[in-house]
Amino acid sequence: MNWLLPLLNNLNYWTVFLLMFIEGSVIPAPSELIVPPAAYRAAAGELNIFLVVLVATLGALAGSTANYFAAYYLGRPMIYRFANSRLGHLCLLNQQKIEQAEKYFYDHGVVATLTGRLLPGIRQIISIPAGLSKMKFWKFALYTTIGAGIWNCVLATLGWYLHSFVPLDQLNSKIEEYNSHIQIIVVAALVLIALIAGLMWYFKRKKKKASISK
Repeated sequence: MNWLLPLLNNLNYWTVFLLMFIEGSVIPAPSELIVPPAAYRAAAGELNIFLVVLVATLGALAGSTANYFAAYYLGRPMIYRFANSRLGHLCLLNQQKIEQAEKYFYDHGVVATLTGRLLPGIRQIISIPAGLSKMKFWKFALYTTIGAGIWNCVLATLGWYLHSFVPLDQLNSKIEEYNSHIQIIVVAALVLIALIAGLMWYFKRKKKKASISK
């Protein structure tokens, strides 16, 4: 991760876009170390918070699109071969991770490209099963943009909030401390949304059956 330090120490809109492009691809570059520091600078008046979120989201979309088209045109054998290669391992990839992302995608349908952007371990590679399944690009781009936008808003809010009481030299440690709590909250929120959606579907189906039986 040492190669990231020069970019992280000189954050502007271009470096945020570049780093989020990398984060959206298979190269490990956690968004938790990109968006909150940029939002921290926005709170200090150096950047615009809305442009930080916009640029970060566009960067994530661009990186995810690269993954999508690579999977779309190369196919599963080539993707698995890359995941099992030395370069793939340097990118913290392996076949098991790709298979887990595929299972998540097929279990949850196309909306997984949205919810997957909010989940650690799935976020960077959810675009691969979307490409392998030949998902329509406009749907992929829409759900990816929404999911990345939500996640970047959460991270930007964290960075803006930390500026009010955390010195710059303690920022990264505080981000790591708060990040685990945020991930738990996001996962809990997704579970709650899934339960509500499931209950709504169940009662709607039950009501439909009752009306048919009459």
